[in-house]
Amino acid sequence: MTASRSSSPVFPTGGAALGLPEDAAAQTRMVHGATLRSGFDETAEAVFMNSGYVYGSAEEAEAAFDGTHARYVYSRFRNPTIQMFEDRLALLEGAEACRATASGMAAVFGALACQLQAGDRLVAARALFGSCSWIAGELLPKWGVVTEFVDGTDLTAWEQALATPARVVLLETPSNPGLELIDLEAVCALAHKAGAVVVVDNVFATPMLQHPLQLGADVVVYSATKHIDGQGRCLGGAILGTKAFIEEVCGPFLRHTGPTLSPFNAWTLLKGLETLALRVERHCANAVALARHLEGKPGVARVLHPDLESHPQYALAQKQMSGGGSVLAIDFAGGKDAAFRFLNALRVVKISNNLGDAKSLACHPATTTHQRLTAEEKAIQGIGPGLLRLSVGLEDIADLIADVDRGLAAL
Repeated sequence: MTASRSSSPVFPTGGAALGLPEDAAAQTRMVHGATLRSGFDETAEAVFMNSGYVYGSAEEAEAAFDGTHARYVYSRFRNPTIQMFEDRLALLEGAEACRATASGMAAVFGALACQLQAGDRLVAARALFGSCSWIAGELLPKWGVVTEFVDGTDLTAWEQALATPARVVLLETPSNPGLELIDLEAVCALAHKAGAVVVVDNVFATPMLQHPLQLGADVVVYSATKHIDGQGRCLGGAILGTKAFIEEVCGPFLRHTGPTLSPFNAWTLLKGLETLALRVERHCANAVALARHLEGKPGVARVLHPDLESHPQYALAQKQMSGGGSVLAIDFAGGKDAAFRFLNALRVVKISNNLGDAKSLACHPATTTHQRLTAEEKAIQGIGPGLLRLSVGLEDIADLIADVDRGLAAL
């Protein structure tokens, strides 16, 4: 069944949403869900690259702007192609509503800024992506928001931080790049007692492997640039939650500040959703196989992946995730020099700061994605000089194993 469209703009003639059986599986929803067809009855979704819309009369325009008649009025507000992406992702996530953004960081910032004001308190897990950490720790405090960081893996730390009322809780699990897991059910329960809205960055898990809304979270954000596109083609982001939050709290902020997703990017992301389940399954299989191969190798101090029994939170991963994901972390005993030697010897795996791609990509967080953190902050998050983040792609596993062996030989 397609997402509720009771307050959505009315699509032109021939564009009624395509109905699906009530019990349609996730894979079927990702192929067919929320499809809107124009009068041409196209098979693939159409790309509406227009900025504005025309009206049959001045009265019709007035009705559109005063809310009497729900319809598209400007693509910064809503657009048919973007709406298809939003509604299909909401179907997959099990959310009441979704709004797309121009990037993952626009989604994170929008989800926070739409509900925080001077004097509010934000409690955030310490292990965050670098830009998320900057927003929480530097930008929002300039606006009078009080931010407290906690060790996301320590429930006692959460209990202490949330003994005081808070407006928002922000976390990512698994974390980037150290793959720390946070007990979502426990933290959400504590947050709600403190009056907080829980915002979860679910990008490492993807909508296929973890469902934060079912575990108590209020808002889920994605960088759709990662697995949802999955082929390094475009940027995009998404915010998902209740209809009330999306339309009454988040919607006005996005409408007036304008972090709008391109319709072409939305169409690309729609195509990505069609194959997401298949790709994530292969990502996970390759990642855990590579992690097991690397574990215990000379020069490798540790390998982190949620599906490894050696992961400190393996039991939690088995409880709240249906798969460990596509990313693993490798800590080399030889520090930065060993990590760089390994990277520079690779031939199949490419050096890049992106992740969730069909191509395997590796980076050195301490000198790239998390470079701006202080030495103390890096140490707290476990980002040492020997740590590499490896996003495992869709290549043949034998070629990936041979490539990491090439890197190990360079040590």
